[in-house]
Amino acid sequence: MASSLDVNPEALPSPPGTIRPVTTPRPSLNEIYGLPIPLTIHPVPTFFPTNPLWLLQFAYNCVYQIFFSSSHPNPHLKGYFSLETRSVHITEESTTKILWQQGFFGKGSLSRSEPTWLNREMRKRGLLAKVTSEEITRKRREERKEFKKERAKKEREAIERRLKEEGKLPTNDAIKAQKDAKVLENGHANGIAVINENGGPETTLEDPLASADASVEGTRKRLGTDINGGLQSTQLGKRDAGAPNMAVRFSADFDLNQPSETEPAPPTLPHRSEVIENKEHLQLMLEEAFFLVYGLGVLDVVDPETHTTIPTPSLLRLFRHCSYFPPISTRILQPDDPFMLSYVVYHHFRSLGWVVRSGIKFGVDFLLYNRGPVFSHAEFAVVILPSYGHPHYSSSEVHKKETEAKEKRSWWWLHCVNRVQSQVKKSLLIVYVEVPPPPSYGDNESMKDQGTNDINALFKTYKVREVSLKRWIPNRTRD
Repeated sequence: MASSLDVNPEALPSPPGTIRPVTTPRPSLNEIYGLPIPLTIHPVPTFFPTNPLWLLQFAYNCVYQIFFSSSHPNPHLKGYFSLETRSVHITEESTTKILWQQGFFGKGSLSRSEPTWLNREMRKRGLLAKVTSEEITRKRREERKEFKKERAKKEREAIERRLKEEGKLPTNDAIKAQKDAKVLENGHANGIAVINENGGPETTLEDPLASADASVEGTRKRLGTDINGGLQSTQLGKRDAGAPNMAVRFSADFDLNQPSETEPAPPTLPHRSEVIENKEHLQLMLEEAFFLVYGLGVLDVVDPETHTTIPTPSLLRLFRHCSYFPPISTRILQPDDPFMLSYVVYHHFRSLGWVVRSGIKFGVDFLLYNRGPVFSHAEFAVVILPSYGHPHYSSSEVHKKETEAKEKRSWWWLHCVNRVQSQVKKSLLIVYVEVPPPPSYGDNESMKDQGTNDINALFKTYKVREVSLKRWIPNRTRD
């Protein structure tokens, strides 16, 4: 935490005759992450009812945007589907930058969130002077740790001060007297000469240093041949006559040629012309990839084997098969597939303007950010639950038992999830997805598509219902 007494070196006046270097201002986060989605937005000109020339300007903008410009990138962004990781990989650095800065899509394969492996590697080799976000996070955590230590120390001192005032804790003089009495008691046990303060005779016992010298000499002779041959017993016995007796312990794995840990070796600076290959790529969740393909139309998912673009209906069918682990090979798909439930919720909140990220770190399905992870923490944690309210799922006992098993959650589960979210200061959202009945097709050939060719009609059959849940804490809700 900055103090009012801290002095900013840049704010000090420069000495006379010196020229300060011209520094370019860094772009703000609002400029870097200005676009919420990877689309170019063309605003409508301001309406002036008293100016007839406004109609000409409006017509010119409409003609220009329709025939000479496009809101979608040309060509489309490209990604590769990976069956092993069940994700879509973005290998082009320009595409990675666009998807992260315009909507916070995906995560780095070698990073926690933003793909910063190349910057960290350049910083490690001395090729980059800019401080990385990981270093800033590490420094902030160390400062927070030191602050907690200082706070605990002050609290402990306050408790000790209050106990001393109440007489429940001995004072410094009492503690010193107890230590002196303990020293005198140990002196009698170890054979040290003790003088009786009451005028009694002086008790003279054997000198414990003689036994200490004998034990030290025996230790030297025993360890002289065991320390890698580097130290001999004759060398250990040499010391100054006037020096006090000291017992030195050596480690068995001690190596004189090994460098000290407190003095690290100086780093070797590489050549400035060194080129580092970026080994990191951007990973998109299946929901993110399909939203970019179907919802925005800015991404093409390529099959790595055939190197052809996968059509949207085939891509939906592929993602539904891969939502199971291991991926299912049957062609019969159910309306409550994991991908269908999660994508309906993802598309719902993305359409409302939220930045949706994975919530596996906190034991939930999704996290909702107001603007993005670089601006603030997630405000809501989303848990997806299927809801079978259609009469088809209660028509028979078999369907009823199956749906009850899928909907059932214990109070222990709810308490655990709610407790975790309250500890990380997030509001829990339980999102119920109304599952439609399965399509009633007669032959196997028609059951193959399961209505995925008409994607719009398929998604219209799903409904989303949100329930906000907060943990009741008695200490915070007392009158």
